[in-house]
Amino acid sequence: MGDWTFLGRLLDKVQSQSTVVGKIWLTVLFVFRILLLGSAAEKVWGDEQADFICNTRQPGCENVCYDEAFPISHIRFWVLQIIFVSTPTLLYLGHVLHVVHLERKEHKSTDESVGNFRSVKKRPKYIVNQGKVKIQGILLFTYLMHVLCKILFEVGFIVGQWYLYGFSLGPIYVCGRYPCPHIVDCFISRPTEKTIFIIFMLAVACLSLLLNIAEIVYLVFRQITISTQKRYHKHAPPHFAAESFDKLKLPAEVSISSSKAKPFSTEPCSSQDSQSENTINYEIEKCSEEKKEYIGK
Repeated sequence: MGDWTFLGRLLDKVQSQSTVVGKIWLTVLFVFRILLLGSAAEKVWGDEQADFICNTRQPGCENVCYDEAFPISHIRFWVLQIIFVSTPTLLYLGHVLHVVHLERKEHKSTDESVGNFRSVKKRPKYIVNQGKVKIQGILLFTYLMHVLCKILFEVGFIVGQWYLYGFSLGPIYVCGRYPCPHIVDCFISRPTEKTIFIIFMLAVACLSLLLNIAEIVYLVFRQITISTQKRYHKHAPPHFAAESFDKLKLPAEVSISSSKAKPFSTEPCSSQDSQSENTINYEIEKCSEEKKEYIGK
């Protein structure tokens, strides 16, 4: 069987871009599928065809009976299952890298066009830090689709295994396929040990299927929670801005005593009054920005 190192490195990159349930699914895939398949299961099925013996000497009878009993080897079937189940995850990783590349390119072009002029820094939509991304927007849609594809592949391979050779092996396989002259009995090597591995791999596949379903439920409930919080903050009481402004500490030169107040003065404003007015306007704008940031969270 081939080396799983390359596939393992690719799937390891996906782990940082997945949810908590997705990370558990990847751990199950690494430990209970790839590692077990490469270390133990291959040795159990190493003598599968060599020790498949039929009580006849008719040339070709053992070959056709083996082909009827095992249309595809269990090892190759599980390898195909791992590859097909991992493919949607690798496609999701490719889309993540594409989105991150586009966002970095957009921010780079924006910084170059701004130059030395002062502007408000736009927050990244997907990039967080240390190579991680936010699962939202188009990435959320891709993530949901790749989990749904994994569910379909898991169900398809479980049904396919049941259709091809069931979930257990008996010690004797009765064959009557041409060119066998009559119905012959064929004997399978170590059927009990192989049955144990078949049941274990089936249990791991069912566990992976349940994890994928749990991940779909987790993503749906998380989006509902985020939408509810945004709707609550959007309809928050309007006195939030007034309370925030009252808590601001204005500079000492802005305070005006009652003795110096001239509400109907027609004298031109001094430079100190203009500076005080600009300071107040700046504090009001700062308060408004803080309110927008609080609502956007």
